[in-house]
Amino acid sequence: MRFAARLLSVSDNCTIPINYSYPLSAAIYRILANGDKEYAEFLHERGYGKGFKLFSFSQINCPFRIEGDRLRILGRELSFFISFHLPQAAESFITGLFQSEVLVIADRKSRAEFRFQRIERLPDSLSSYQEKEVVEIKVKPLSPVVTGLQDERGYYNFLSPDDSRFNATLMYNWRSKIASSYDESAAREAAVSIICPPFEKPPKSRLITIKANTLAETKIRGWMNFELMISGQKCFVDLLINSGVGLYNGQGMGYVS
Repeated sequence: MRFAARLLSVSDNCTIPINYSYPLSAAIYRILANGDKEYAEFLHERGYGKGFKLFSFSQINCPFRIEGDRLRILGRELSFFISFHLPQAAESFITGLFQSEVLVIADRKSRAEFRFQRIERLPDSLSSYQEKEVVEIKVKPLSPVVTGLQDERGYYNFLSPDDSRFNATLMYNWRSKIASSYDESAAREAAVSIICPPFEKPPKSRLITIKANTLAETKIRGWMNFELMISGQKCFVDLLINSGVGLYNGQGMGYVS
């Protein structure tokens, strides 16, 4: 289930962190907590089985100017896409909840408040398919796709789309989400695939800082400006599209369209 959110800044002159993904993620969790504490705790603490949040969002879309580690918003309008792996019945809950809230993007240096002008459900491009029907679609990231292999200390060595292991690590992550949402047998037997076609232009790398300027600061690297061919049963493709591709989806990574 995917939505387009359009917001208006409360003030005429606001700045947000250049690494805004974590503050924006925290703001979304706060809104969810105001509306449904149990569901927000489920997303934040447990996710599905292995801690997957099954939720993601795109990069923001607005004119801005970079000022050090800040983005100065030029104008007052801002928009982004957000997705949840939720039943269709949750649509009215999500739209009603967000429309009545103020979204605050803040860290230790700055604070910006936005009111939702509109949040609307995006059309389901797979609605004509049955749940078990195999579909094949081409998608493009609207936020960086992060994937990699963990070393002996548990740290990730992040992989680029031109790495021969890139597709396999995305597949591993997808099957893990299937296992946590369904079961291990479904994950093993699922006839799913992700292929990165030849590039028209080299993918662009982006370094993102999570929890910037804190003791828990973490740097991750993701890639954009490439495409992915995804195939599998509709129910599993829906899961991937709604929850995000790769790692750190709850921090706004791997949103595809």
